[in-house]
Amino acid sequence: MNNAQKYIQGGLKAAAGMAFSMTALMGAGPALASDDYPDRAIHVQVGFSPGGATDIVVRTLAEEASKILDVPVVIDNKPGAGGVMPAQNMQHAKADGYTTGIVPLSVYRLPYTMKIDWDPVDDLEYIIGITGYTWGLVVSGDSPINSFEEYVEYAKENPGEITYGTVGTLSTQHITMENISKLLDIELTHVPYKGVSDAIPALMGGHIMSVADASSWVPYVESGDMKLLVVWTEDRLDSFPDVPTLQDVGIDMVQTSPWGLAAPKGTPKERVQLLHDAFKQAMDSPKFLESLKQFDMDIQYMDSEQYRAFAKEAIETESAILEEMGAEKLQ
Repeated sequence: MNNAQKYIQGGLKAAAGMAFSMTALMGAGPALASDDYPDRAIHVQVGFSPGGATDIVVRTLAEEASKILDVPVVIDNKPGAGGVMPAQNMQHAKADGYTTGIVPLSVYRLPYTMKIDWDPVDDLEYIIGITGYTWGLVVSGDSPINSFEEYVEYAKENPGEITYGTVGTLSTQHITMENISKLLDIELTHVPYKGVSDAIPALMGGHIMSVADASSWVPYVESGDMKLLVVWTEDRLDSFPDVPTLQDVGIDMVQTSPWGLAAPKGTPKERVQLLHDAFKQAMDSPKFLESLKQFDMDIQYMDSEQYRAFAKEAIETESAILEEMGAEKLQ
């Protein structure tokens, strides 16, 4: 297994923001403060649609962080482009600690796939690594396909007929599915969407045959509306112990995709540290841990320096993956 392969190793109601009164915060513990910061709402941009796993988990974390910071932490959804819009937007945002964004793995492919005038490592202030996704491949509950082996067999007998939806071209889901296709010598047809909240209805409506995504499919699998064929984790999930991993079906690959929170370059270090401390404390809250459990996600904590080091490594690894796939590098 080469380094590239090693690395590939519904919903809640959307709310515009979460504000808490001083009365409601009684007993929540002392609020963090640094001079007059923060004295107004802090915004967290999320590059995916409301109702998906990322959105729900981040909203829960924002609610808990609001209690600690004593100001609202507001979620701004910026879907599309595989989740990279928050990182892009932060290149033009004021570096004052009031604008932050979620940085998924797809950001580290940008130097290879797009002409950008900024660097994902040097032009972001990394605050904290939070968690990683539990990826998997699902089909609808009434699909005649009942296992990953049947999925592959159908693809071999009907080249290009199987369609799979993801949150965008060159997203982690897309990259991983293309690698799986290459390793198994099968032809699948990719259908990109702005977010999983668009892909899931397309699957349920019969417009596509499968969806590769993070664990936003959990409630649908539990209800029988979807069938989970394979997961991309190292070990089988406790909640779905009968579902094989990629390694179980003979594909030496694992994908977890750590992600976290960053701010615009130049955000004062003391404000970055304060945000780190607040969100780290929020990550320990029972409510947040329960939200992770809902989607079979685990804490993947990194402090600011560890997160920056991860970003640097991820750019190198993702470039190697794209090169191995035969993707053309934009100069």
